[in-house]
Amino acid sequence: MGLSVRAYAQHRGVSHTAVAKAIKAGRISVEPDGTIDPAKADAQWARNTLPSQSLNIGAKKPAAKVETPPVSTPVSTPPLETRAAAPDYQTSRAIREAYAARLAKLEFEERTGKLLNADEVKVKYFNLARLLRDRIQQIPRKVAPQIVAAVVAQPDQRVVEDLLMEAIREALEELSR
Repeated sequence: MGLSVRAYAQHRGVSHTAVAKAIKAGRISVEPDGTIDPAKADAQWARNTLPSQSLNIGAKKPAAKVETPPVSTPVSTPPLETRAAAPDYQTSRAIREAYAARLAKLEFEERTGKLLNADEVKVKYFNLARLLRDRIQQIPRKVAPQIVAAVVAQPDQRVVEDLLMEAIREALEELSR
């Protein structure tokens, strides 16, 4: 059984104009016969009304009547069916606060030095790898004459290995500084 606008306003503890505005704005719906189902309307009211606007919940008397110009709904207000799929105010606020906390944590960690900029790290290691490549590519030019001289003087594989290992060790030590 549905209630009239005034009866629902009394049930809700608000003025009948607040209920009329909620119906006009699409925050609550009316039955086909024009009455309001209190259980369904209470759920819609809680879901579609901002907490800052629900100051009169639980009041025994309707709010004092104050002459205010009628509030026109914006043209871009989506119908109730599409707004029901969107999160309510509390959920949206909680999501926003969670992301703000994450951003604050990232900023704090960056300022304290626990977090580094990924682009800066990539550039640094790219340059380091380039230096390593260049230094290793120089080893054959540097060591080739020594290898030829060692092979001519004494054809021993150990001498060539020692020369190559020493050149590689020097290159790596130079880069580690």
